[in-house]
Amino acid sequence: MSAHAFVSANLLLAYSAYFVGTASPGPSNLAIMSIASTSGRRAAFAFAAGVISGSFFWAMLAALGLSAVLTAYTGFLVAVKLCGGVYLLWLAFKSGRSAWRPARRASSVETTEQPDTRKLYARGALLHLTNPKAILVWMSAAALGSSAGEGTAHMLAVVAGCLCIGVCVFGGYAALFSMASARRIYTRIQRGLDAALALVFAVAGIRLLTSRV
Repeated sequence: MSAHAFVSANLLLAYSAYFVGTASPGPSNLAIMSIASTSGRRAAFAFAAGVISGSFFWAMLAALGLSAVLTAYTGFLVAVKLCGGVYLLWLAFKSGRSAWRPARRASSVETTEQPDTRKLYARGALLHLTNPKAILVWMSAAALGSSAGEGTAHMLAVVAGCLCIGVCVFGGYAALFSMASARRIYTRIQRGLDAALALVFAVAGIRLLTSRV
């Protein structure tokens, strides 16, 4: 196998691993889906932009090799775990509270709610910055994409490609679930979905807080 083919195989493996880790249902994707369905495309893209910014932060650490160094320190992982667990439980509380409220009409969603996009951006960034899964996904992609003798250019290709995948995945969730048809479906299943989200966030938060470092 030629060096070029080996590099390409490594890149494809890294991209595939990152896509699976990013596109699979998780707190970030579920939050984007909920915001898109309740508050519209602008709000969803603001939240997704925050998530992407958090992903970019971990990408830079992975590219510099610092993510592996940080995860070697127990205190850092404990801090991330505690912050992420508490934040997930807060999201669970908000989703549970929303599930108790009467369902809203599709036509009134955007007219009655105009969330602050800056706050949504900050929430998205905070969610991804306190998500240990994001660190591990980037570390895995960096490890799979690396090979003996490859330098900075190769790692930059891994990071750039994975970032593009992340933009497509998170932006795709925001665009898809803010469509009129998706919003109409959401209004019919709003309370059940919010209850399910509360359960998912609560379980994820509790598992994160009780997991071993």
